[in-house]
Amino acid sequence: MDRTIPRGAALLLDFVYRTDAGSPPPDCYEIIFGNRQNRLPKPITKMTLGELMDAQRNWSNKAWVKQNWGYGTASSASGAPQFMRDTLQGLSRELGLSGSQAFDADFQDRLAYHLLKRRGYEDFMVGKIDRTEFGKRLAQEWASFPVLAATKGGSRTVGRGQSFYAGDGLNKSLVRPETVEAVLDRVKATGLPPTAASNVDKSAMPISGTKKDAAKSLSTSKRFWTWFATIIGTPLAAFGALDWRVQLALVAVLIGVGIYAVTSMPQVRKLLGLT
Repeated sequence: MDRTIPRGAALLLDFVYRTDAGSPPPDCYEIIFGNRQNRLPKPITKMTLGELMDAQRNWSNKAWVKQNWGYGTASSASGAPQFMRDTLQGLSRELGLSGSQAFDADFQDRLAYHLLKRRGYEDFMVGKIDRTEFGKRLAQEWASFPVLAATKGGSRTVGRGQSFYAGDGLNKSLVRPETVEAVLDRVKATGLPPTAASNVDKSAMPISGTKKDAAKSLSTSKRFWTWFATIIGTPLAAFGALDWRVQLALVAVLIGVGIYAVTSMPQVRKLLGLT
């Protein structure tokens, strides 16, 4: 991800790429509609913006696609954000782009971030628009995203969870609205002051906190007490009929395993100051 992209926007764009292009970085930057990138003479990341837009003219022509690629579904969607040719033309005019820019991953990120700002990213982050409204605007930009509440779509009224463009015979939502809402909550939290961000649900986050918290968690851990008993009990149980050298070897191995198992626990590492 381009380093100039704010953390919240980077998180959201990564989700967009995985949803709309269908692949995580870095593969998503090479993808064109229908995963036809293997039919190109060179990857789109090696093209200039102008070269890509010239090629997109053919990719959106059904007759050309059928003649050259053998099937008729046509679309100019390209790159991680699946830019349509009209979208790139609009961005070029708006940003004064010459067309000579390399269509590499960082350039795609910067263009995609501009699309987020167009759709109200900054207003969402400062609370001028709510999650549902921002979700609808994202669904207007990326057809694979669902609207978060019933609304007038591109061609008809669409319900929560449907693509804004449902009914056009081409587009449908590829992700659940609850998933989008969870991502938007995480995005919003990146821009909150520390006291407000601390109220965000942390139930799915790794164990963390103070040494006091770690000690409390440790006291109720079945894993800790099982292995503690192993470390203490093994030497006592080992004294039997076995040769003393075998006893000693078994004690050393089991104590080593037990110590590793206990000290690998996050609570123990916290208490020992290792994290």
